[in-house]
Amino acid sequence: MPLFATSANLFVKPARSPDSPKRRRTHRRDPQVNENYDVVVVGGGAAGLSGAVALARSRRSVLVVDAGEPRNAPAGHVHNYLARESTPPAELLAIGREEVLGYGGEVVRGEVTSAAALDGGGFAVGLGDGRTTQARRLLVATGLVDELPEVAGVAERWGRDVLHCPYCHGWEARDRAIGVLATNPMAVHQALVWRQLTDDVVVFSHTAAEFDAEQLDQLAARGIRVVAGEVAALRVEGDQLTGVELASGEVVAREFVVVAPRFTARAGVLEQLGLEPVETVVGGQVIGSTVPADPTGATEVPGVWVAGNVADLKAQVVISAAAGLTAGSMINADLVAEDVRRAQSRFSHEVEREVAALVGGPDRHGV
Repeated sequence: MPLFATSANLFVKPARSPDSPKRRRTHRRDPQVNENYDVVVVGGGAAGLSGAVALARSRRSVLVVDAGEPRNAPAGHVHNYLARESTPPAELLAIGREEVLGYGGEVVRGEVTSAAALDGGGFAVGLGDGRTTQARRLLVATGLVDELPEVAGVAERWGRDVLHCPYCHGWEARDRAIGVLATNPMAVHQALVWRQLTDDVVVFSHTAAEFDAEQLDQLAARGIRVVAGEVAALRVEGDQLTGVELASGEVVAREFVVVAPRFTARAGVLEQLGLEPVETVVGGQVIGSTVPADPTGATEVPGVWVAGNVADLKAQVVISAAAGLTAGSMINADLVAEDVRRAQSRFSHEVEREVAALVGGPDRHGV
């Protein structure tokens, strides 16, 4: 085995299996789609691609339809993904697509605009450009939309120095001046978690309801200051966030701002199939919506699975990938059961007797 070394590490590069995707790659992205697939995966993020790999490795015909709009596109890197730490989001998805292709799956750029159950089982799927296909099962991994607070500068800096998840971006903001924009009941929790990463945290009360005495005591105990008043805008100088401007005109110097978006499931395709998203409520306030499913991703509509943020607004990238794998394996098991039922219906004892009667006639028992 060849050895590869860096200044800090020495590691062995394992031999690649001759059956691994990179060696056996014979497929390509094709703008055409077949008439039928075992599974159509709607959404080519971590959840959708992970499910597609599991299905393709089980020798299922799989089509992934990806609109190319990943939720984490503004972020520079993916974190907390074992063995893929600090991988750029686009690179992670490119690797995933190659893995799907390597196992015989198909990936096309496009948007699924229609999905309907067929009378004989399965689903008709339509793409925005007019292409159509059918699938025995659907895996919908369309993710969610981050609806950001309407404060000037928030959308423009989102994923850079306007953040949400401390586990996704906290290390990079350690020991820096952080402001928490309070818009929902999770603001105090956010501030306390981010306080683990820096001792300079300020909460801007903004549009949130007043904090109760216990919350104020918690913040004070951790040295977190509360600034009253509505936030008007973020200050940016030289492509760097420098402060938070209040409606009063006061500017509080900050290097990062933490917000709490409303997490809205991208459920258009699922709604066409009769699956309505349900609201997630915290402290009497709606913070988002998801499409209900069981722990395997199976929904109330037979044959339809969901995975990733469309079903779990808290899922980070690695959790979404795990959910895709779970759903993919369950879909394969469901198809195996259906294949067995079909085989049994084609070859039963009763069918065997009927065939023997047709072939052998009245003398069949003497054959």
